[in-house]
Formats: sequence, structure tokens, C-alpha cells
Amino acid sequence: MKVYDEQVTPRSSPVGSHSEARSRPVISVFLPVFNEEPNLLPLHAKLDEALKELGRSAEIVYVDDGSTDGSLKILREIAATDDRVRVVALRRNYGQTAAMSAGIDAASGDVLIPMDADLQNDPADIVRLLDKLDEGYDVVSGWRKNRKDKMVTRKIPSMLANRLISWIGGVPLHDYGCSLKAYRRESLQDVRLYGEMHRFIPIYASWAGARVTEIPVEHHARTMGKSKYGLSRTIKVVFDLMTIKFMASYQTKPIYVFGSFGMLAFAISLLAGLYAVFLKIFHRADFVQTPLPILAIVMFAVGIQFLLMGLLAEMLVRTYHESQAKPIYAVRERLGFDQSK
Repeated sequence: MKVYDEQVTPRSSPVGSHSEARSRPVISVFLPVFNEEPNLLPLHAKLDEALKELGRSAEIVYVDDGSTDGSLKILREIAATDDRVRVVALRRNYGQTAAMSAGIDAASGDVLIPMDADLQNDPADIVRLLDKLDEGYDVVSGWRKNRKDKMVTRKIPSMLANRLISWIGGVPLHDYGCSLKAYRRESLQDVRLYGEMHRFIPIYASWAGARVTEIPVEHHARTMGKSKYGLSRTIKVVFDLMTIKFMASYQTKPIYVFGSFGMLAFAISLLAGLYAVFLKIFHRADFVQTPLPILAIVMFAVGIQFLLMGLLAEMLVRTYHESQAKPIYAVRERLGFDQSK
């Protein structure tokens, strides 16, 4: 199943020529950008070279995530000189997940390829991702096998997090944190991103029936700019992992999990009450001499609360599935887009 099924141009003609500048591209590369001013021009040069080698129609979508340096100015200059470039500038810094979501919404290609804007991902790997996609996969994830990052603060936490995510999500990948991936558009059609959940897209796609695989990709050490990631991000990933596990198992039936805890609380309440009565009858123990009656009353109240929470969650689930999806970002300006869309 080829991804190059239309708009094929000869390999000798450059991608993004004026004749195809506004036609629907086969490939959309989108990049969240936050304070990457010194990296943008060399990055775009590498992207230009890699896309020309493909010989296929392509677009490049830069999402400026509220940069406070000169990144947006550089992006405006790039968009003015390259017809393939689109720029989405968010009103403030919403975080990588929201920027990724904005990139997905703005991209119009049949194949969507996200990557970082810090020059650590190599655009030359795009062709290898597409070749693997042509083997019949729906998602091809990059694996930074020879990662050029600090061992204690980046590599070890990432390794532990990847193993935990693979175990809970059921999709065994070595590197969920690598932004460089290739997706068929239909595999992202129903994905909604919140928190730090962009790294879990392969899991969402797999649960929807997509075929997922990974290949090793190049990873370069950062030479310009400053990293935006730290150990605190690992904690956020754990919380988001708990969320997606809950959503996967109980999204349409939350009463099951809340009801189970409620029934457990009722069982503890019943056993505590019966044992208190047993002590009262057979050992003539006064109720005030044991905490069992208080435990029975408290656990009974907790059980009722869990059941009510489950019913409220059921109502929220129905509202969620029946309501319109609401964007998690606001756009300040859009450059290089067809105004009729």
C-alpha cells in the first residue's frame, strides 16, 4: 500500500514548485517551535534538501508555540520565500502537545510527519520512514538508538518511562519520546491530545487498529539553543499514562471502576458492622470500646460517594461523546494558507 498514490512528480523536479504550490500535498512535515531562533534557518535548509530528494509534493508546517525570541520573525521570512511553508503562530506557549495538535489540524497531506525544530532529528531520515510506511504500516515511529543526551537526566528516565509505557499501553516501542514519526492521515483522524499525550499517539492509533512499527533514526547533539525538557516532565508522563490507561479501559464504562471501589467499601462496612455486633453479643464489648462501628459508618458513606461519582462520570462520558470537539489552543495568525479554506 503505497503512500505515493497521486501527484507524483519526476525526481528531477523540485518539491514545492509554483505549479503545485497550492495543490494538496502527499507529505506534510510539521514542527512545533519554541525559542529556536538560531536553529530555524539551518533546519529549513536541511528540510528543503531532504524533501527535494523525495521528489514528491510536500508542505512544511511550522507551529510557533508562543516563542519569546525572534523565532516567529524568522518563520515569517521563511514563509515569504518558500511556497511550501505554512506558519501557525499560537497566542502563547501552550506546550508541545497543543502545538502538535495545531500542526495536525493545519496539515493537509496524506502522510503526516512531526519532528523537533532543534536540529536533533535528521530530516534525511524522512525517506526511510516513508519506505517503511510503504510496507503496509500505518504508523512508523523513530527510535533514537544512539541518543546524544545526558545519561542521568535524560536517557535513564526515558528508558524506564518507555518500558512502563510499552507495558501499560501494549505497544512495545523503544522510544516514545522521539518526535520523528510518520502517520497515515486516517490513523490520526480521531485522536484528541491533552496534557503531554502527544507521545502516546502510537498507542491511540494501535487501539484504533493501526499497524505500528519503529525504525532506528539519527539523533544529533544539540548545538544551539536550550533544551526545554527536564526530570519534572517524567512525572507528568506518569500521570498522563494513568489517564490513558483509565480512558482505554473505562472511557465508556466508568461506573465499573467507581462501582467496584464502592462495592469494596460497602463490603468493608458490612464486615466491620457484623464483627462489631458479634463482639457485642458474644463478648459483651461496648460499641464505644472498638472503632468498628465508626469504620462501618465511614466506609458506607465512602461507598455511596464512589457510586455517585461513577454515575456522574457516566453522565460526563455521554456528554463527551455527544458534544463537539473543542480545540485546546488559540491561533494568533496563519501564514501561507489558502484563504478560501
